[in-house]
Amino acid sequence: MPLLRLRRVLTKGIFVTFEGIEGSGKTTQIRRLSVHLAAKGVLHLVTREPGGTPLSDQIRGLVLVPREETVFPEAELLLYEAARAQHVRGLILPALLSGRAVLCDRFCDATTAYQAHARGLDASLVERLNRFAAGGLVPGLTLLFDLPPEEGIARIKGRGNAADRLERESLDFHRAVREGYLRLAGRDPDRVVRIDAAAPEEEVFRSVLRTVAQRFGW
Repeated sequence: MPLLRLRRVLTKGIFVTFEGIEGSGKTTQIRRLSVHLAAKGVLHLVTREPGGTPLSDQIRGLVLVPREETVFPEAELLLYEAARAQHVRGLILPALLSGRAVLCDRFCDATTAYQAHARGLDASLVERLNRFAAGGLVPGLTLLFDLPPEEGIARIKGRGNAADRLERESLDFHRAVREGYLRLAGRDPDRVVRIDAAAPEEEVFRSVLRTVAQRFGW
């Protein structure tokens, strides 16, 4: 499907992305917003990156499962973009075309924060690949759940689950990811809304509801 055609269909459905460092609580908040929207009768789809389709979910396993083999940043980047290309065309775009809202746990901003800012890959290359894989698709709203990395890591350890490959990265890495996200928010404040994820869960959810009500009347 031509890229320009992708750009013209965005008004049919609302695309909202949830971003943040590991342990920021974004997955909890996306689930809570989904329950809220279902109660209001808003047709929507909840998905995640990497993942969302069978192929993209397989790539997720390749990227996140800890392994002895070194995963080089260039390979990591291309795996994420491959998963995104399949995800957008196989799931997100059809939902938007049908008029459903889409709530997505991570999208292109994550790749910029993790692969460009924290891994040190060329930012202009990452952004070009993001645009190519997403077909020009841009969220109408991005909720950035901002949290000190120390607290995010503590939350992950408190879950008692085995950490994935990215969750095992160093504190300096997670600090760089957070800095990357904050820079993105500074560059695009109309789209990216920072939410204090260190606040209690209920307070965070009230901030989410207030934001989507102002933007979309949800």
